[in-house]
Amino acid sequence: MLAVSPNWAETVTAIATAVGALGLLGAIVAAFLAAQQVRETRRSRHTQIAGEFLRRWSEPDLVETRRLVAEFKTGEHLRAAFQGYIAANAPEAYVLYRELDYFEQLGALERHGAIDFEFIRSLAGPTLVRRWDLWKPSVEAIGGESVYPSFADLASRMRRALDSEEPSRR
Repeated sequence: MLAVSPNWAETVTAIATAVGALGLLGAIVAAFLAAQQVRETRRSRHTQIAGEFLRRWSEPDLVETRRLVAEFKTGEHLRAAFQGYIAANAPEAYVLYRELDYFEQLGALERHGAIDFEFIRSLAGPTLVRRWDLWKPSVEAIGGESVYPSFADLASRMRRALDSEEPSRR
């Protein structure tokens, strides 16, 4: 039998195909590594934002706010005092607004993907729902949920998530 060697066109085509396949493989690996880097960057940003919110919760200004809120036994007592502070333009009104603004910002960041819902749930889920329950009469008195829509939405979704989880996880 006579061995037929490939002509130059077949050889060039084979080499070009091999080079193209290696290039495609390299592009796939590069895309995978780029996607991994994007995920890692996003995770790092989420961690940074979460750390900032945790730090803010423990700063003197919000500790002062929580101390003032703790003086009120119910949401109705808080509402009455808050309305009085607002009417008098008292410094206490601005101290109390800090916590409402804090939770509104947290809800807005979660809604826009800057912080993960499950992360909030694991760190502050029940606390967030309790705080909304306490603040709800005050929010209704100053204009309703449209005044703090991100806080209201986050608390509502958190309540549903907590209600649906297994009793052993609570």
